[in-house]
Amino acid sequence: MPPKVRITKEEIIKTAVGLARERGAEAVNARAVAAALNCSTQPVFSNFATMEDLQEAVLQEAYGFYLEYLQKEAESGKYPRYKSFGMAYIRFAAEERELFKLLFMRDRRGGSLLPSPDFTASVEMIMEANGLSRKRAERLHMEMWACVHGVATMQATSFLTLEWELISEMITDVYKGVCARHIEEAEHDSN
Repeated sequence: MPPKVRITKEEIIKTAVGLARERGAEAVNARAVAAALNCSTQPVFSNFATMEDLQEAVLQEAYGFYLEYLQKEAESGKYPRYKSFGMAYIRFAAEERELFKLLFMRDRRGGSLLPSPDFTASVEMIMEANGLSRKRAERLHMEMWACVHGVATMQATSFLTLEWELISEMITDVYKGVCARHIEEAEHDSN
């Protein structure tokens, strides 16, 4: 009798992420993953106690892809580091539409909203570059994120397609305006 083929946890995650990438998060279920792996649902539930556990693994893997986008854009040197994070966010939305929706366009009520590594790094970059307090830097970053998220959402949903140069200019304009206001208010508060 031939040995049973063992399907690994990593293969299941990779397959589930592939389904999410192609057809959206709602396409990820035990039957679909099993069908894509050409097996029964037994390996899925042998490796994951619940579908929620598999969905969490998919989120973590998708977030890893997003972090790779941040790193690649930052290493390109095309933009200042903080701006490269915003451009990477938008590029991820344009190129990985379904993973972007999974990570950044889902209902987060009841879930953890703890600061992520990219959020923390962004706040620290703003503090260092502008001499702002953590509270002001967090506020500035939230304002920038709202702008960048709007552009990214337009890209992810094909609502509006913008040229990269225009996106870059828009982000710079918003950053300069919001940053100037925070610096001015910080100087006013210190006097």
